Amino acid sequence: TKMLNTFLSFGATKTCSKSRRVWYCSSPDESSSRAQAVPQKITNMKDLQRKTVEEFKKAEKMPVVLLLENLRSAYNVGSILRTADCFLVESVYICGYTATPEHASVKKTALGAELTVDWKHFPDISKAFEELRSRRYKVLAVEQAQGSMALEDLGRILEKENNVAGVGVVLGNENTGVEQSTISAADGCLEVAQ
Repeated sequence: TKMLNTFLSFGATKTCSKSRRVWYCSSPDESSSRAQAVPQKITNMKDLQRKTVEEFKKAEKMPVVLLLENLRSAYNVGSILRTADCFLVESVYICGYTATPEHASVKKTALGAELTVDWKHFPDISKAFEELRSRRYKVLAVEQAQGSMALEDLGRILEKENNVAGVGVVLGNENTGVEQSTISAADGCLEVAQ
């Protein structure tokens, strides 16, 4: 207990920085070129500069729709919604047995992104493909497959296609990947370098 109290009082009265695996410390009133202020954790939404739900809904979005095919982890769904919020993705299509944002575990990891990002549920992914194609979206599955294109080439490839309004990106099950029937129905595959 004495050691813990010493540690806590030290942290309250000292400023430390780590450099070359050696700790250099100084009191706040001492000046030292080696001492640096410890970064403070952001604890409120204003400091995060995150858009409100209304601001997000009005903001211009990237013409990208993420299609989640049979993801087994609700936590992964929430994480993807947070990422979609961060990158201003147009929407997320939840397909098959993937958990929807009403699920408690999705809400837990989405941290409010379930309220900002537009989403739809499709029991059958083929219906999601139909909707995207009617809007002139190219649908690509993220999977290692013969003839797949590198993710970094996507922008260059889409620039060459004049009548493509956007892209739908299919993310598959964590264990089995994108279903073969979905790969066959897609316009191609994207491969993320390993």
